[in-house]
Amino acid sequence: MKFFWRYIFPILFGLMIYTSIRLVNDTTAGVKFWKRPWATNAIEIISVIIISFIIRFAVDRLIRYFRKKEPAQINPKNILKEFGLVLFITLLIIHVTIIPMIAFTDDGLQLNDYVIANILPTLFVLLYFAIARGNEYLKNYVNQKVQLEKLSNDQLQTELKFLKAQYHPHFLFNALNTVYFQMDENVSEAKKTVEKFSELLRYQLYDQQQTVPVSQEIHYLKNFIDIQKVRTSERLQLKTHFDESLNGQQLYPLLFLPLVENAFKYAGGDYRIDLEAKAMADGIEFRVTNSLPKEPMPEKQTGIGLENLKRRLELLYPEKHELNITKQDSDFRVILRLNI
Repeated sequence: MKFFWRYIFPILFGLMIYTSIRLVNDTTAGVKFWKRPWATNAIEIISVIIISFIIRFAVDRLIRYFRKKEPAQINPKNILKEFGLVLFITLLIIHVTIIPMIAFTDDGLQLNDYVIANILPTLFVLLYFAIARGNEYLKNYVNQKVQLEKLSNDQLQTELKFLKAQYHPHFLFNALNTVYFQMDENVSEAKKTVEKFSELLRYQLYDQQQTVPVSQEIHYLKNFIDIQKVRTSERLQLKTHFDESLNGQQLYPLLFLPLVENAFKYAGGDYRIDLEAKAMADGIEFRVTNSLPKEPMPEKQTGIGLENLKRRLELLYPEKHELNITKQDSDFRVILRLNI
């Protein structure tokens, strides 16, 4: 491809300029240039091809100069300057090469010869420059868009990792605290808790930007619930229902955890928690309801779990999720629907 643009294209470009000049000029003069002596035509054709190489070399040098001087950004003032300089260089080359050649052939340099010899090659050169420079503008625009997308994606990945990391300290503290007190009462049960705890940690170390089967997420929640049940009072009224058809559907992990964790953290009054996950035609619905303490809960105690969840949903499921939070006198209910 480089060989074509470097050696073949200038020849074709020169032939196109020469043919256009001869057709326009000879049509008005009523002359057929192909009936002229072949030596004259050959000299003109070779001369125009050589001039074409010179013009292409000059235009390419100008493009390199413009590229180094200022990045390819769409600026009307700069574009006019560039076209003005290309026009000046082109006219200079034409007056040094083509005009003298015309003056010494046929009947000399006439006014129509002068006008045609300036206008046609200039238009072709400006067209070539516009296409070549426009291609650079387009490449630069695409590269900028790619870089912005990459930067934006890197920022989102960093934010997702940060949001994920915020779950861990609170979860680790509660789990370790559970095992600590369980060791004094039942070592065997404490070992089972540690085993479940290790499974939870292993799951949380997975790449949180990769989807997992919903069955893994449910298994994780069951282990988490088992650990929480050890910590909670016997008064806890816990109901769970996980739809058996939830198996191979793919979703991002740890999206249900903040809802379940929030329910155990703030359950009060009747000390009731209802968890339900069911399959829908286009995704999954997860419901969490917990009773509230009789005394109003201070707003500052709502924690960062739900806010983090909202942000993760915006990043992972833009316009493909619905999160409804309802707070009544005795109940706190959250419904999360994911379109997967």
